[in-house]
Amino acid sequence: MKGSAKGRYGLQFMVELAMQAGHGPILVDAVAARQDLPPKFLRVLLGSLKADGLIKVQRGPSGGCELARHPSHITALEVLEALEGRFGSANLPPDATHGARAVRELWLRSTEAARGVLGSTTLADLAERQRALEVDTQGYSI
Repeated sequence: MKGSAKGRYGLQFMVELAMQAGHGPILVDAVAARQDLPPKFLRVLLGSLKADGLIKVQRGPSGGCELARHPSHITALEVLEALEGRFGSANLPPDATHGARAVRELWLRSTEAARGVLGSTTLADLAERQRALEVDTQGYSI
């Protein structure tokens, strides 16, 4: 499965916010630097994430972004759909006749399986896994 830059970067951004949850708003530039993401691109994503009620944005000297809900109450599927629309529907082959029906059926089953995984994986799950990977990679916690 190949996701768009919007989806990948947006999900990385949200995982970083989940890792920092409870510490107040975080500057987009700080997240961009830590995750090696383009800050301008992240700022473009903020509108969609805010409109779907996934983040809060605070302006001013002590401003930044933070999750609107606890990380255990936001799924990867919600983030991807906020940024890209309904997951899997854009790549769905058209209704077909003859031999293409089997391919469409396979595509539908695989899309639903992916939706199941993404819908059952929370930002808290991803943040916990990211922390574990950082410890494994570097031998200590960051």
